Amino acid sequence: MLASTHRLRRRVDFAATIRGGRRAARGALVVHYGLATAAPPVPDDAEPADLPESSPAPAEALPPPRAGFVVSKAVGGAVIRNLVKRRLRHLMRARIGALPAGAMLVVRALPAAAGRTYTELGADLDGALARATSGRRR
Repeated sequence: MLASTHRLRRRVDFAATIRGGRRAARGALVVHYGLATAAPPVPDDAEPADLPESSPAPAEALPPPRAGFVVSKAVGGAVIRNLVKRRLRHLMRARIGALPAGAMLVVRALPAAAGRTYTELGADLDGALARATSGRRR
């Protein structure tokens, strides 16, 4: 099971990661990767003109890396979808520590994920993560 501090839960976070992040597909998975930026705290009596420009916060102010999963009905029935989600959560548990602080990751399973073994899903996830987190842009 993935620790609760490493889970992506809010719809806003999913949407921000999917819209603003990098996308990489491998096999039966699509990975969306983005970095969270923490805004500096704003005093209650601050005027809009007094607010500083948003800048990346130091690493200690960023949340730990978080991951979320999207497994639609196209993958299969409830039993198959939950099996795929459990496998993906377990695979991410071993890989989440390698991501930088503030990383947000959405793993979307394609219909082919229903027929993949645990090992094949792991290989797909590794390939997609390597591609999404690399510095290269296509």
